[in-house]
Amino acid sequence: MTVSAMEAKTKTRLENFYIFNSEWGPREGEEEKKIIFYHPSQTTLDDKIKNIGLSEAMVKFSSTFTDKPVDAVHTQRLRQVLFEAEKDFWMVMTVGIPYTTKLKDNQTYHEFHEDDVKDSVFQCVLQQAYKMLCMFNGTFQSMLDSPSGKGSPENLTKRVTHFLSQYLLTLKLDQCDVLDIFSGISFLPLDKMMFLRIQCLMNLLEASFQWVKYTIFLYNDQLVWSGLEQDDIRTMYKYLVTSLFPNCANKQEMTSSGSINSPVVPKSDIGQFVTGPKKIGDPSSISKLPIVYLNKIVQNEQCYLVVYKALHASVCILVDSTNGPPNPKIYMDLHQFLGPRLSSLATEMAEQYSRRSSTSSDPAFKYIYFNHMNLAQKTTIHLDLRKTATTVPQEILHFVSDMNADFSRTGQDGETIVKTSSEYWIVGKKSDQREFFVVITSKTANLIEINEEVKKLCETHFNNIFFLD
Repeated sequence: MTVSAMEAKTKTRLENFYIFNSEWGPREGEEEKKIIFYHPSQTTLDDKIKNIGLSEAMVKFSSTFTDKPVDAVHTQRLRQVLFEAEKDFWMVMTVGIPYTTKLKDNQTYHEFHEDDVKDSVFQCVLQQAYKMLCMFNGTFQSMLDSPSGKGSPENLTKRVTHFLSQYLLTLKLDQCDVLDIFSGISFLPLDKMMFLRIQCLMNLLEASFQWVKYTIFLYNDQLVWSGLEQDDIRTMYKYLVTSLFPNCANKQEMTSSGSINSPVVPKSDIGQFVTGPKKIGDPSSISKLPIVYLNKIVQNEQCYLVVYKALHASVCILVDSTNGPPNPKIYMDLHQFLGPRLSSLATEMAEQYSRRSSTSSDPAFKYIYFNHMNLAQKTTIHLDLRKTATTVPQEILHFVSDMNADFSRTGQDGETIVKTSSEYWIVGKKSDQREFFVVITSKTANLIEINEEVKKLCETHFNNIFFLD
C-alpha cells in the first residue's frame, strides 16, 4: 500500500438500516416477526435478529433512567441513530465512521474521524426517510389498517421494502450536513405584480378544474406558491428538487444525446408533462402517476401528482384520487389551459431572474440562513440545493452543525464566534427563530473586525430581518 493510499480518508458509508415493531414476535423463537425491513437484505437472519434485539435492549435499558429513550449510540467504528417513528415502530440507521489508514512502527492502523459524523445530522436524515416513506405510502399504521385485505404485516413489509430499497440508493451520506437538519425551502423573490399574477393563475386553475385539490408553483427549483401544509410542502419540495426534476433532466440529456431510447419529449417552450403523458394526445404514452399522501384536510389524503413544466417554470397539480387517474382528455385540457399561460409567465420571469442574477456579486464571505417559522433557506456555501459541491471545506460545515446543535440544546438566542486552525472565522447567530451562519477567510482579522464584517453583511443582504446585537 502506498503512502498516498494510506493517507486517503474513507467516506461515511451506510452499514445497515432496519425497521422493526417492538411488540411483534414477543415469544422466544418468533423474533423474526419483528422485522419489517432490513438493509442489506443479504444479511443472515441470525444477524438481523441479533442487531434488532440489541437495539431493543438499549431502548428498554435507557428508558429506565429517562422519559426520552436513547436516540444515538457511539462506538469507535460505527455511529447508530434510532427513531421511534410511530408507537412501537422503530427505525435504526448505522453508518461507518470515516477513517484514515496510517503507518506506525511498520504497522498499519485506522485513525477514525468521529467528528465527521454528527448525531443531529443523521437523526434528521433518518427522520427524512420516514417522512418520504409516509408521503408515498402513508404511515405504518395506515398501511396496516388498509382496507380490501391489504392491511397485513406481510403487505406492510412488501411496501416498505419496495420504497426503501430504492430510496436508500439515493442517500449521499458523505454530503450530509446542516442543510439536512434544516430541510428548508428556497423561495424565489418576485415583485408584487408578478407574484399576484402567479397566484391568480393558480386560483384560476383550481377553479376551472374541480378535481384539482392543491397546486404548487416553482421556478428554477425555487418555490413561489404552495397550497399545501408546511410539513407536506417541506417533504414534497425535497422530493421535487432532489429527485424528480434531476431525474427528468438526466433522461432528457440522455435522450438528446442518443444514449437511450426513451419517450421523454425534448424541452418545449409551450410546455410538457413531467409526470403523466410523455406525448400530448397519445394515450399510450401516459405513464403511471405517483400517488402522494397529504395531511391538510384529513390524515393520509391520497392525491395523484401531475407535474407540468414550461421553460424553467413548473406547476405541480395534486388531483383527487377518488375517481382514479386523469384520462387523456383531462391531460389535453390541462395542456391547452396551462401551456400558453405558463410559457408567457416563464418568459417574463426569466427576464426578472436574469436581471437579478447579473446584479448579484459573489461575496468574499459565505453564509447559510434559515427561518424556522416559514422554512426559508438561503445558502452561498452550497452551489445548488442538491449539494453537489460546496465552497468551503467539509470540516467547516461540521463546525456549523455543532453550533446549530448548541443552539438547539439551549433553546436560547445567542451568538458564537469560532476561529479554526485553517484561518476560517465562523460566526453563528440565532435570533427570533432564525439562524444565520457566516464563514469568512482571513489570516489577519481580529474579533472586532469580524464582528463588523458580519454587521455589514446583515445590513446589506438581510436589512429587513431583525438580529439581536
